Amino acid sequence: MEQNTDDLPLMANTSHILVKHYALDLDVCFQSQTITGSIVLFLQPNSSGENYKACRSPPSETCKDQTKESCMLPSNNSISQSSVKDSTFSDVSERGASENYGLHGNRKQTSGVSISEDCCDGGNHGSEDFILVLDCCDLSVLKVEEVDIAGKLSSTQSSCESEHQKSYSHQVSPELVALPASRWKEQLYYYIRYSQAPGCGELRYFADTWSLQISKCKVYVPADFPTAIRIWYKTTANGKSVKWTTDQRGRPCVYTFGSPINNRALFPCQEPPVALSTWHATVRAPNNCIVLMSGENVAVPNQNVQGICSWFYYVTMPMPASTFTIAVGSWTEVKDSSCASLESYHLSGVIPLNMDDKSYSEEECKHIEYPCRYRIRKAHSEMYIPHRVFAPDILIHHCKEMLLPVLPKCLEAAYSVLGTHPFSRLDILIVPSNFSSLGMASPHIIYLSQSLLSGRNQLCVSRVCHEIAHAWFGLAIGARDWTEEWLSEGFATHLEDVFLARVMKFSKEESKEHQDLKALLRWRRLNDEISNSQEELQILRPQGESTGDVSDSGASMVRHGLNADKTFMQVHYLKGYFLLRYLANTIGADTYFKFLRRFVERSHGQLILSQDFLYMLLETIPEHSKCGLSVDAIYEIWLDPPGMPQPLLEESQTWTGNGLVQQVKQEVSKWIRLNQRNRRGGTGRKRQRSQEFDEKIVPDQLILLLDLLLEEKKICGKTLQCLKKTYNLQEQDAEVRHRWCELVIKHKYTTSYKDVETFLLQDQAMGVYLYGELMVNEDARQQELAHRCFAAVRDQMDVSCVKVVGEMLF
Repeated sequence: MEQNTDDLPLMANTSHILVKHYALDLDVCFQSQTITGSIVLFLQPNSSGENYKACRSPPSETCKDQTKESCMLPSNNSISQSSVKDSTFSDVSERGASENYGLHGNRKQTSGVSISEDCCDGGNHGSEDFILVLDCCDLSVLKVEEVDIAGKLSSTQSSCESEHQKSYSHQVSPELVALPASRWKEQLYYYIRYSQAPGCGELRYFADTWSLQISKCKVYVPADFPTAIRIWYKTTANGKSVKWTTDQRGRPCVYTFGSPINNRALFPCQEPPVALSTWHATVRAPNNCIVLMSGENVAVPNQNVQGICSWFYYVTMPMPASTFTIAVGSWTEVKDSSCASLESYHLSGVIPLNMDDKSYSEEECKHIEYPCRYRIRKAHSEMYIPHRVFAPDILIHHCKEMLLPVLPKCLEAAYSVLGTHPFSRLDILIVPSNFSSLGMASPHIIYLSQSLLSGRNQLCVSRVCHEIAHAWFGLAIGARDWTEEWLSEGFATHLEDVFLARVMKFSKEESKEHQDLKALLRWRRLNDEISNSQEELQILRPQGESTGDVSDSGASMVRHGLNADKTFMQVHYLKGYFLLRYLANTIGADTYFKFLRRFVERSHGQLILSQDFLYMLLETIPEHSKCGLSVDAIYEIWLDPPGMPQPLLEESQTWTGNGLVQQVKQEVSKWIRLNQRNRRGGTGRKRQRSQEFDEKIVPDQLILLLDLLLEEKKICGKTLQCLKKTYNLQEQDAEVRHRWCELVIKHKYTTSYKDVETFLLQDQAMGVYLYGELMVNEDARQQELAHRCFAAVRDQMDVSCVKVVGEMLF
């Protein structure tokens, strides 16, 4: 398979075998900045790989050379044994009751060959035996072993268990995996018990840059491969799936930050989106820390040893491994007396083994079996789900003021448009200032940047709405091919405006005016990106007719997945948004959103391609509403070519008549006239003292105003001083302050260089391209400012930011 250096390889052989469940047992050590422990993988042969034939090429020269050295197993003394205790299960909440209420490194990794007596010669590794291939990068693998499930459970089985329950004790699959959704607690119970079983023989393994390959001697087909294996490992200092950093108080923390390589440097896994799995995890951390994770339950810390607490989470909805998220730090829960505490929804205790759940709806879902909220009657009427907010204590006041009051309204707005919330609860975490995005959504947890907690709250509300929308588009409904990012980001961007209008209680006319203004701002951004980016990065369906295709083994490549520049591009957000806006306008908003709700009800829990959405849309709407729409035409105009779609060029001409836009243009004219007088040095008496500037224009209007002023060749310092004072720009939200910084840099307004420095240090999620603007002017003082700020934050930046900014500066 041909690979460019910018492509992200997905190596797992998911066509042959699938991970159905992960059981993680981890220790977080801030002193060494490592996560150490084990992961148990519960495996099941893929039905699509039934015709698998053992046909393996001889081992590579690299593996042969390493057989005597790096392919030897480390001594057992180097592995710290630590397993989930039976008592941990008491932390699992009673879901049935609570339901009342989403760069690569190339470090050479450790490889090993089992020295079990029944094992073949390590030199024959991979010649005929079936090989399990996992996505793995920047991990130190210590040992791989088969898990003795039957032996564990036959010796520990409770006498009070029924014969029916005992029948599952000696096998994992297919019966256990296929348990009906109403028996999810029983399934999870046995996964936890199985994960505690001891090893019964070490397995051979070999790790290269992108994968971990595991085999068992004389096992030639996936069906005969061990049902469960345990991998002992630790993360490495240069691993790029987690970020070790400090919070806003300078206290150590670590979190998964949406790395281009996803979670493969956190644990060995199957990364292709088709590899849907559940998981449970026990994480031990210092007792002054809170562990947050993508989990359905509200974890309660258990004291393990002095100074260490353990936290237990689980997920029963099968999800791609890339959606797993963890954050460990000295976070504080932000509470307000007017907000209901999530604790009131939490019931913990041992999961009962006899279950007769009567709460399920009769409605059939189209996805694989799991305990789906769409089948829980009461979930259909929950306008918002239980939620919590966590932040460093220094930001608690800002969260109480800006975030807590609007969060229930955002959740309710989303429910009013899309219906049932696909996830049962939500945590929101304000992450450290080096987070490279404004937000990131994962199952049950959202990360938000501190940049959202300034100015008026419109930016905060918009971004919260955007991330909440991902619960449906991006999580409950995922893209089967990761190159079709627009299926996640385009939908979330389009829906954030719809949710925002409901949160702000805009009238229909006000909604249209605000959404047209937003469309104009996004069109200007898209036009700028298209003018300054490679054409191949502007395509929404870069694989064309090959979208969704994989190799016989299931391996594939994500085109441009490692391109650092692409991390900061908005093309997939914006072109996807404009396509959906175009479809809604063409067939009528009421018809479109009625269809969208039906699409969610039918497609949740599944992976889709563009064609799945488009064909269902065009098959659903009446013929007279299609207005010439066809899937092929949408491919040809919107999804497959680079550049600006023609319908968008035509629509953009209509936005200039918008009342909010006209108001901005009037304000800009006043500023241009004032600037002309200031540059001529006119007397104060002849000037209008106030110029009757409208100080109360909304943030999006202020962004457009500053955008238009950026087109002026020269604005003098006196005008800039008045501009800053009139709108109190240093106190506005991050998007407004970014435009202000651009004006300061362009016109070398040295008096406000401190504003630029503050932005680069405190708003790293948005400041990357300001470095380029500081360098392009070839002004010594500006360049010194850029180098000074970069030196101050470089060690805390993620690798994509470091690469992009480094190219600008050096």
